[in-house]
Amino acid sequence: MQDFFHNIVSEIGVFDVIDILIVAFVIYKILGFIVKTRAVQILKGVLVLIVALIVSDVLDLYTLNWMCKGAVAMGAVAILVVFQPELRRALEYMGRGSFMRPAFAQENKEQVKRDVNQIVRAVDDFSADKVGALIVFEGQTLLEDIVETGTVLDATISEPLLGNIFYEGSPLHDGAAIIREGKVHAAGCVLPLTGSQEIGKNLGTRHRAGLGITEHSDALVLIVSEETGIISLARDGKMERYLDRKTVEKQLLDFYLKGGDLSERMEKMSGIRKWFGGLKGPVDVKEKVFGTSNERSTTQEIPADELQEAVRKFTTETKDLNELKDLEDLINDPDLKPAAPGKKTAVGEEGQDA
Repeated sequence: MQDFFHNIVSEIGVFDVIDILIVAFVIYKILGFIVKTRAVQILKGVLVLIVALIVSDVLDLYTLNWMCKGAVAMGAVAILVVFQPELRRALEYMGRGSFMRPAFAQENKEQVKRDVNQIVRAVDDFSADKVGALIVFEGQTLLEDIVETGTVLDATISEPLLGNIFYEGSPLHDGAAIIREGKVHAAGCVLPLTGSQEIGKNLGTRHRAGLGITEHSDALVLIVSEETGIISLARDGKMERYLDRKTVEKQLLDFYLKGGDLSERMEKMSGIRKWFGGLKGPVDVKEKVFGTSNERSTTQEIPADELQEAVRKFTTETKDLNELKDLEDLINDPDLKPAAPGKKTAVGEEGQDA
């Protein structure tokens, strides 16, 4: 037995380990993706079928074994049919990628904040007056099939416009409004209902529709209950309830302005430069990180968690400072600067001599 395991270990190479780790990671992500969905119950049924096949083969239960083999033979086709919604969602999730941003974020940042402010004010009014509303913010997945079920408006976002759309007497108030590229692109749209059994029975069609569209796309959905005025937010097949105005505003800004822009990074790195510029030596660095000598004795032991946090902060800010230094070196590169008016460059002088 010892020789058996020794031979196995000796034959394993670096690429074999990488192969095993990749497969293990893929299986882990698949299990994490289908957890808490109806796919888990189906997976349990498949496992029961496999166990029945093995047991029937060992105990010579020929009829049961024949039935299990036939079911397994058709299993590949059955999995594609049964797991079609989950497979579609998984492929869309992989295809979206995290390196792209919604088109709304390409607009002027101030314009984005103005539009978000108009939406938040409208949602706050809906909540106070118990007006039902369903607003879908399109991400990278285009919702053309959903837009076709409603009325195309392509109108500028404003509080009065949203109020008119979801006014109880409006012909569009029962459907969803689609926000695309900083405009109310369509209204009165019909959304697919979720098939999840986890959603509360006290939630109606509006909430089920809002959750359903997030299971098929990367959209973010705001839902206002007509009965209670409670504000809910759905994203990636999950729902948060009992949101207030500040939380809604933060969620929308994070959705559209995730990661910030270059000016924010420059301001941050400029502040870090000032932070390091005020340091004169190792003693100042210690005081900046751990406080002055009056706050902590030099012989006092520093807790491990506080030391780790200080090291993390110091490492992060040092990295940002190095990025700023590289950017400044590029800006101050004399080869990239234009020549001053009336001043001859070295290239120009060589050209005259020639």
